[in-house]
Amino acid sequence: MKRIGFLSFGNWSAARGSQSRTAADTLLQTIELAVAAEEIGIDNASVRVHHFAPQLSSPFPLLSAMGARTSRIELGTGVIDMRYENPLYMAEEAAVVDLISGGRLQLGVSRGSPEPALNGAHAFGYRPADGSDDADLAREKAAIFRAAIDGAAVVRSDPRTTGVSQPLAVQPQSPGLAHRIWWGSGTRASAKWVGEQGMNLQSSTLLTEDSGVPFDQLQAEQIQIFRQAWADAGHDWEPRVSVSRSVLPITSDIDRLYFGREGDADQVGYLDGGMARFGRTYSGEPDVIAAALAADAAVQAADTVLLTVPNQLGVDYNARLLQTIASHIAPAFGWVPPAERALQPTV
Repeated sequence: MKRIGFLSFGNWSAARGSQSRTAADTLLQTIELAVAAEEIGIDNASVRVHHFAPQLSSPFPLLSAMGARTSRIELGTGVIDMRYENPLYMAEEAAVVDLISGGRLQLGVSRGSPEPALNGAHAFGYRPADGSDDADLAREKAAIFRAAIDGAAVVRSDPRTTGVSQPLAVQPQSPGLAHRIWWGSGTRASAKWVGEQGMNLQSSTLLTEDSGVPFDQLQAEQIQIFRQAWADAGHDWEPRVSVSRSVLPITSDIDRLYFGREGDADQVGYLDGGMARFGRTYSGEPDVIAAALAADAAVQAADTVLLTVPNQLGVDYNARLLQTIASHIAPAFGWVPPAERALQPTV
């Protein structure tokens, strides 16, 4: 069953035409867009997390507010950079958001992406141990976090105050959250590791490798490797897979002014020490985009498609964009609105 969601980078600036001129604008508008998206029938409202930049950086208070204002839509991140996190405190915060939202948190984590700060996590007090690197640090913290949300004891009680010595887990706990953790993967090798570890897979519009094939085919191969690794590991539940796409339907003169460019295609470049392949932007008439996404191998292989939104154009513009996608594009690649989905017979 296909799901669709929006993914906001949460940019703000005082540039001409920006509707998100301050951090407060962006935060409040993200909450309002989640409300509007739920009314449209969108399945997921997700936010990017970046540090030392005029973008969203502290997701848990924002997700709590989104959860308090909505009742159905999933709430996600894509992704939290684990290098910056205290995994036990993060486990408490994630459980609080999940409880407030009634079990709707879909939490994407990873090593993070290239950033403006040089060794930014070091300023937060976190450095890799001798002989390890940033990727090792992120994976180690993720393991501690996952154990904590699954109820593992992380400390013993103090018998001087409790009268006993017994194992203690972080509180609160939110049952089921452990199966709603996603790892943001940018390569086929890391996708295999995600499948082995038993996390859901997030794949964005960027892969930090290139084999010469179109982006959607390379990403579909990444998904296949993940699912095979999952099956080989013998996990006893069904994973989910999301991919991100930049989808900008043109239905008005203002859309054409912003996004009416031609000839968009995959891009290949050098990033973070190696070659990378960037997926195309789907811009044009809705029927043309619908046909292209229906033929996108990775969109077909995934169960969730996250649509990046130009958040600085404001809530009204992005709500209209999401409505166009929901009405005229997403059904072509297998999405069914929640109201209709509820009427379908279960197998």
